[in-house]
Amino acid sequence: MSDNIPRQPVDGVPVGPASVEVVRLRQLTPGAMWVTAIVIATLTAAAVVGLWWPATAGLNGADLVTARLDALKIGLSIGVGSGGVVALYLAWRRQHSTEADLDNRERSLFLQQQVAGEARADATARRITELYLKAVEQLGSDKAPVRLGGLYALERVAQDNRTQRQTIVNVWCAYLRMPFTPPDEPPTVDEKKDVREDYRDQVQEREVRLTAQRLLTEHLTPGANPESPVDTFWAEMNLDLAGAVLINFTLTSCTARAVTFDLATFIGGANFDSATFTSDADFISAKFTNYADFDLSTFIDYADFEAATFTSYANFGSAEFPGGASFDSATFTGSANFGSAKFPGGASFDSATFTGSANFDSASFSRYVNFSSATFINSANFGSTKFTAPPAKEDVVTAGMTTDFRGTRFVEEPPAELAPFL
Repeated sequence: MSDNIPRQPVDGVPVGPASVEVVRLRQLTPGAMWVTAIVIATLTAAAVVGLWWPATAGLNGADLVTARLDALKIGLSIGVGSGGVVALYLAWRRQHSTEADLDNRERSLFLQQQVAGEARADATARRITELYLKAVEQLGSDKAPVRLGGLYALERVAQDNRTQRQTIVNVWCAYLRMPFTPPDEPPTVDEKKDVREDYRDQVQEREVRLTAQRLLTEHLTPGANPESPVDTFWAEMNLDLAGAVLINFTLTSCTARAVTFDLATFIGGANFDSATFTSDADFISAKFTNYADFDLSTFIDYADFEAATFTSYANFGSAEFPGGASFDSATFTGSANFGSAKFPGGASFDSATFTGSANFDSASFSRYVNFSSATFINSANFGSTKFTAPPAKEDVVTAGMTTDFRGTRFVEEPPAELAPFL
């Protein structure tokens, strides 16, 4: 049988039959069949005649009868054998024809399946595109309930279609990056109608944005066992929320790839407790108007908080920075806690300002650390802090392998444990 059976699908795409052409035998005509029968009969008769007369010459009586019977048997055996050969040939032709028909049916079935599969794929792609476009159009509505419907419609598209998830996350992030002014105090009944309507619109828009933030959190949370994440977890997502106004934002226990919060403003608390970022995390010039909690968070690649402003409590306790971190020119107005934080990739606090208390108790700097030109206005605790890199020297500084406190200003007395570095 020809090797024309469709192969197993690869990544869900059917693979066609092998390129083996079906060989068709020439059809036997009635004339050919009659010629074959005449040839067999002639051969049989010739054998009988040849053995009947010449082979029995000179024989008499019983020997003559026996010899002629033998001649007749041999002739008939030749005829029967020839007929058997022809029967075998006809059986082979019938089998070959059956196999050829099966090959053709399989090929036809595969082509039908392929056409049906392509039609289904096209229909699915059109359906996804239509749902996506309709949902995006809903996000542009001036009615908050319609915008909410657009967010949930996009969620459904992404949940059912893995390849669309990053696109949907990009749309949500783009929506959150759009300008937004949080509502102030509710207007009084004496306020003008347009003022009350503006306030109502702002409140409704806030609810839409909170929903978008909640959807991001839900789908970036792998669940209790990251090795076996929940079905709603969308892995390897990038977030671009540069310049966004985020309200009570939380990524607690979430996992994402690269995140960008440059120039973002966090209204209310910002909770990144136990979050994991597997690629770069940028918070350049971000503004935290309330507490910022990065307790137990992990930054696999570089974490950049350059020029970030923390106006309340900033907690980086037990956080890990394998790829290194920069807090250059950052401002900590409230208390800053880096207790037990680990910096295997090094850390820089060049020109950082700590207005409140600064706690680096039991922190570990395994490569380099730079506090040059930093300012500590309140108490600074470096008890049990571990500095693996040697102190910086005035005459030579080994880039990437120093502990540098030169130019650091302590309004209160410098911690005694920093005496070797000052």
